[in-house]
Amino acid sequence: MAEMKKRLRVTINGERYEKEVSPATSLLDFLRTDLNLTGTKEGCGEGECGACSVILDGRLVDSCLILAVEADGQEIQTIEGVGRHGRLHPLQKAFAEKGAAQCGYCTPGMIMAAKYLLDHNPSPTPEQALEAIAGNLCRCTGYGSIVDAILSAAKER
Repeated sequence: MAEMKKRLRVTINGERYEKEVSPATSLLDFLRTDLNLTGTKEGCGEGECGACSVILDGRLVDSCLILAVEADGQEIQTIEGVGRHGRLHPLQKAFAEKGAAQCGYCTPGMIMAAKYLLDHNPSPTPEQALEAIAGNLCRCTGYGSIVDAILSAAKER
């Protein structure tokens, strides 16, 4: 028996998309496989590492835990939508300058979590920056340089 697909309409990084998807497809798989937006990474697939973090209708979410059909009619921002028109976002620039990205695998999720923080609190304390990335794991840098990057980007905004 053929699987029943669902029509999904979303706005991602300001661009409208309409696609047929399996009801079992995660938002992460939809972004990476169906739309080739591969900046969002799959780390654990269980919502524990934050590598797949995106902003869904103003909420920071782990896209591996959301079904694509649950995003129907909503706006999504991925790492591809952070820097625009060939220009780095202050967070991206600060991550590079402060050495907050080594292997880079966690970086998209970290930047999305940091962006969410700065969108809601443009002048965070170091403790607030650390709390904002608490759901994101990094095995390379430790978190000091990441917090420094977030605080540096906050000053640039």
